[in-house]
Amino acid sequence: MTTPQPPAPPAADQSFVPPSLGRRFGALMIDWILCLLVSFLFADPTRDAWSTVAVLIAEYTFFLGLFAQTPGMYLNKIACVSYTDGGRIGVFRALLRGVLLALVVPALVMDGDRRGLHDRLANSVIVSAPRRKAVRP
Repeated sequence: MTTPQPPAPPAADQSFVPPSLGRRFGALMIDWILCLLVSFLFADPTRDAWSTVAVLIAEYTFFLGLFAQTPGMYLNKIACVSYTDGGRIGVFRALLRGVLLALVVPALVMDGDRRGLHDRLANSVIVSAPRRKAVRP
């Protein structure tokens, strides 16, 4: 029995193709709506715009740091991983990425791998993440 080899990290994979901007934007919209709903629990997002942004940063820190996917990313079959090794980016880099994403401008300046400034500073990249099928006994 052969052990499957993990995929090459995006930085070393010459055939790496980043997911479409549509999938990324769709994931962000799902996450934004979820954050808007959560922020209603402790503030009025129409009056206190900071509340939804704070929840988004917290969501990114928790989900990306621990699971490499936010709920929106999971539904759109994408993940945020380390550019150099393909693993999770960890809580600190996820927090940095979330704060920079909240500034919006860094996300608009992209390179050839569709990495915005927030991705480059956090050493992360968005990759396709097809869901694995459950193995049944």
